Amino acid sequence: MYNLGEQFKIDKQRAIANKKSIIQGPNYRFTVLTERLIRLEYNDNGHFVDEPTELVLYRDLPTPEFELKEDRNFVIITTKYFKLTYIKGKSFIGGKANPSANLKVDLLNTDRYWYYGHPEIRNFGVPNPSLSEGGTKGKGLYSVEGIASIDDTASLLLNEDGTTHQNDELRIDTYLFMYNTDFEDALKDYYQISGFPALPPRYALGNWWSSNNDYDDLKLKKLVDNFDRNNIPLSVIVLDKDWHKRIKIQDKYLRTGFTFNNQYFTNPKAMIDYLHSKNIRIGLSIDPTSGIYNIDTYYNDALKYIQTDNTGKIPYNVLDPKFIDVYLKMFIHPLDNLGIDFYWLDLENTQNTPQLTLLKHYQFYDMQRDYKRRPLILSEGDTIAPHRYPILYSGKTPVGWETLRKIPFYNNNTFNNGAQFVAHDVSGYFKGTEDNELYLRSIQLGTFSPILKFGVDKGRYYKREPWRWDIKTYTIAKDYLQLRHKLIPYIYSETYKYHKFGDQLIKPLYYLKPDFYDDVLYRNEYFFGSSLFIAPIITQKDEVMNRVVHNFYLPSGTWYDYVTGKKFPGGKSYISFFRDEDYPVFAKAGSIIPLSNNKNLNDTTPPTDMEINIFPGQSNSYTLFEDDGESDLYRKGFYLLTQIDYTYMPNNYSVVIRSVKGKSGIIPDNRNYTIIFRNTKRTEEVTAYLNDTSLSLKTYVDGPNFIVEIRDVPTVGQLTISCKGKDIEIDALRLINEDIERIISDLKISTEMKEKIDSILFSKDPIKKKRISIRKLAKDGLDKKFVRMFLKLLEYIGEI
Repeated sequence: MYNLGEQFKIDKQRAIANKKSIIQGPNYRFTVLTERLIRLEYNDNGHFVDEPTELVLYRDLPTPEFELKEDRNFVIITTKYFKLTYIKGKSFIGGKANPSANLKVDLLNTDRYWYYGHPEIRNFGVPNPSLSEGGTKGKGLYSVEGIASIDDTASLLLNEDGTTHQNDELRIDTYLFMYNTDFEDALKDYYQISGFPALPPRYALGNWWSSNNDYDDLKLKKLVDNFDRNNIPLSVIVLDKDWHKRIKIQDKYLRTGFTFNNQYFTNPKAMIDYLHSKNIRIGLSIDPTSGIYNIDTYYNDALKYIQTDNTGKIPYNVLDPKFIDVYLKMFIHPLDNLGIDFYWLDLENTQNTPQLTLLKHYQFYDMQRDYKRRPLILSEGDTIAPHRYPILYSGKTPVGWETLRKIPFYNNNTFNNGAQFVAHDVSGYFKGTEDNELYLRSIQLGTFSPILKFGVDKGRYYKREPWRWDIKTYTIAKDYLQLRHKLIPYIYSETYKYHKFGDQLIKPLYYLKPDFYDDVLYRNEYFFGSSLFIAPIITQKDEVMNRVVHNFYLPSGTWYDYVTGKKFPGGKSYISFFRDEDYPVFAKAGSIIPLSNNKNLNDTTPPTDMEINIFPGQSNSYTLFEDDGESDLYRKGFYLLTQIDYTYMPNNYSVVIRSVKGKSGIIPDNRNYTIIFRNTKRTEEVTAYLNDTSLSLKTYVDGPNFIVEIRDVPTVGQLTISCKGKDIEIDALRLINEDIERIISDLKISTEMKEKIDSILFSKDPIKKKRISIRKLAKDGLDKKFVRMFLKLLEYIGEI
């Protein structure tokens, strides 16, 4: 036993399964954990593991319904989903001729079954830890067969004090998921045994900045001032390698180091306090894997407790509790005391670093000793419960379109092991060519991703600061970065559902339509929370048209373009044309999207000024989760759930906003609401009540939206807004003709020629005749590049 601290202690009782769920013999044990999940253990010596492992912390689940038939020779276990048949005493491993002879698990209502050693070839896998590698690695939980297994045999076992040991016996310890088409339920089963996803602090959902720059006090302040001056919000700064003293060994500077370099930061505490005063949190890049040297302040103190090697280095050994104790208390805690918010485990070679999960575990759990600071780490991913240790980093990638093209599919594949919070560097980290279109598409994708992170290598000509681009690029980038901070109430509420219930923040379209997994046009699309759907742009625009020609598919239902409000019937494919400032984001009918209008630029806390966008078409309800966003007090009930109910009828509609659970004093006592009814006509008869008291309000129209403003409303109570009208919805059905008219309008050709083109494209002539007429325009002076463009447009029109 080694007392690392209360924060590391494990409740071993929770790893012991309910006796009623266990079927056991001399050398086998089956534990029915849920209707879809069973644990399979085999050991010739009859020794079975009841300790928690690196992966599995909890087995004390309620006993599900199952039927057991048992005689001298067989064990047969049947649930709603599967039927297990086992010949008693036999090895789980069958012969080559019949691998399922001894143990066979049938997936009910299908012709599929599993046996030990099953190849599971239709498993979709999980993303490689590094985005640069692309593709998938190993097995995930999602398979089109509806079957997946996890081998937990080799995992380290956790002791009650938080230390570890290894079980080297020859044994089998496998968790088998048999879920057919109910994958999301299986994923929640996985969370029940491995722990539900961690809830990141609220500030982590804002804009991140990291640069491999030798920042000092002045340069860092100048960076923050530039973000302020340009009115671009920033919530996180991560300092790369050069923040600390470094040691040079054989002409190479090692990454290790835990003491601020006073040549750069003369007063680290003052620098950290300054960032905090600007509502910016700070993380530090660290890498203990090459050991600890005498450059660090508390090195000599550490030698009282731990030995060096013959070079004077304190060797890294994550399996040694004494090393972990010294490492955390003497090299991490002093940084914590300065006010550091979190750490980036920027390991030089994660694939060759053993026990990465264990290092993440110690770093993350160590932060739990202070309930005021919610744990957060940034690190490359691995396969053992990555959802417990957000945020994953996809690695340093080349600048370029190839990197961008990989990101959406990579994010979607995190669905397969339930780890949703992945950070990618906008545009890529190093090399490549700076490209304003790539920059914008990367920011736009990041805006509608779990994390938006700028990260870039050292170099004068890398351009990640929006103000270093041309005015058009700067303006668009700024708009999306501001939108990202406005979206935090929505993203945080969706993140809470992910943490509390296992509802995925990102759900790929291919989950609903598995055939799309191999379709390069549609496999990148995904749901972003419960209300938004994203069809990412990962291709470059047609330079002549000055637009991206984008194919996308919308799921069943009715959808609205989030910006324009244009209406799209779902269950079909579309072709559309997107300018640099446009992005394919859609809200489903009845969506309720809460936004922040905080006046303080970098403030990510629950807003005093809240905007709520409501899309018509059907009634809906949304639960807004709010707490202090930075501590673990929400676990003790210090949070507030606010229910937003929208009742839609063609001739009247209402919104009710009411606190339903939690404590007062968690969010602002009073709030200013701007309710934007999208695609909705002006309604003259509008009333607002707080409980039974009438409130004054302001109404106006902005384009296709009807807006109601109410100020200084208590946040604990019930606000009711009623609107009466007739045929209230503006039927803004998206028309391809409007897209083409805009394309023609933007071209640098004569107005007379535009009229000729219009008359040809929108005539009732057959496509073949239109092509001939377009070609003839070359004789009238239309540049051949425009002729080719309009011929291509005719192809798109023909497809619609």
